[in-house]
Formats: sequence, structure tokens, C-alpha cells
Amino acid sequence: MAPKKVLIIVADADHFPMKKTSGQDAGQDVTQPSGYFLMELAKPLSKLLIAGYEVTFASPEGKEPVPDPNSESLLAFAGNFYERKRENELMDRMKKENGFSAPRKLSDIKDEELQDFAGVFIPGGHAPLTQFGDNKDLGRILEHFHKEHKPTGAICHGPYAFLSTKVSKGEFAYKGYKITSWSDQEEKLMETMLGGDIPKVESQLAEAGADMQNGLGEKVGYITVDRELVTGGNPMAADALGNMFLEMLEAK
Repeated sequence: MAPKKVLIIVADADHFPMKKTSGQDAGQDVTQPSGYFLMELAKPLSKLLIAGYEVTFASPEGKEPVPDPNSESLLAFAGNFYERKRENELMDRMKKENGFSAPRKLSDIKDEELQDFAGVFIPGGHAPLTQFGDNKDLGRILEHFHKEHKPTGAICHGPYAFLSTKVSKGEFAYKGYKITSWSDQEEKLMETMLGGDIPKVESQLAEAGADMQNGLGEKVGYITVDRELVTGGNPMAADALGNMFLEMLEAK
């Protein structure tokens, strides 16, 4: 029996773009340190591994992805030192055993190879803002999962990747889909903290034709399922999204 395989696409940028609105750099384009958000990757990944899935990591440049500094703070884990330790140890194991230190470059993944994967998952962090929106190879890869109706999971800033289908095929593949992402409201809080304008995932997906469901005020960890897509808005959704993504894979 062939192994059950999942493709995990992680941004390998260590920054994201921002236009400063305050301070001595006001009006200038700057970069802010970032990467993937640890729990958004580790929680669904852990569920996939326990369920016996073989994971392949891929990134735009084939470089080792780095965690967003904010995602490694104890604040992100609500003070749970042991949970943070477990997730860091999982990623260390992925570097040693699963090629996380040298992920596949997106452009090197050929169309015929995509047939081997049961689904694709994309974690967030702000780094996707740097690399995902206009990546033609990312769009090509997502188009495969879309056409084949294979489970496609994305969380927080991860859904920004869906915009890449506009570049690869000339139109947004997920027009009319219900999607949840990091909301403009949440991004505005980040802008206040950092003193700058940040590209908005929610409004750009809405402009492309997605039916955005932000779920703020409804419940912590809000996720949305529409056809082959399961999406979540923020790190608090990582657990629920991982469970639903796995359920969708098992139902195929």
C-alpha cells in the first residue's frame, strides 16, 4: 500500500513588508522580522504524523524556514513552557528526519509528482506576505489540489497563498469560496503595535472574489470548511483546523 502523503508549504522568508506610519522612518518602506508561526505548523503537523502521514516540506526558495519570533514567546503559548518545548522539539526532529532544513523548492515540484499527495497544508506567520501572493509555482501547485478536489488547509496568513492562482491561471481559483484568514481587524492591532501599514489578507482575498468569514466574536479558534478548503483565522484555530484537515483527508 502506498504511503499517505501530504505536502506542507512553508514561507522561507524571514521578514515581511511594512510602510512606517510613525517614528523617524515614517513614510518609508521597511521590513519586519517574521517567519512561520510555530503552533500553526506544529499542531496540524503533529496530528498528521500520529495518523501515519508522510509529509514533504516545500518552500519558495528551498531555504530552511525560520519561526516568527513572536510565535516562540511564552505569551504565544499562554505561559505553557512544556507545550512550547514539545513543538520546538518536533521541528528539530523534522530538520533531522524530514528535510525541514532543506525543503523542496516549489519550482522543482513537477505536476506529475503532485498526483502522489493526498492534500496540502499552509501555515501562517507574516512571512507569506513576502512570498506567496504572486508566486506562479505556488499557484500552479494549488491549482492541482483545487482541480482534483483534494483537501487544502491554510491558517492565519496562509490563505494569502490562494491569491497566487490569479498569477498562474489568470483568475482566482477560489472565487465564491467561504474562507477565513487573519482578519483586517487583527492586522490593524499589529499595525498599532508596530507603527506601520501591513498588507491585508482578508480584504485582498475579498477583492479577489472570496466570501470572507472572519468569525471574530463567535468563538476562539474559528474555522471554515467549503468544498476542499478548510481555513482558520489565527493561531487559536490550529488545533481545530488540524483535526478537520485530517478528517477531510481520511474521508477521501
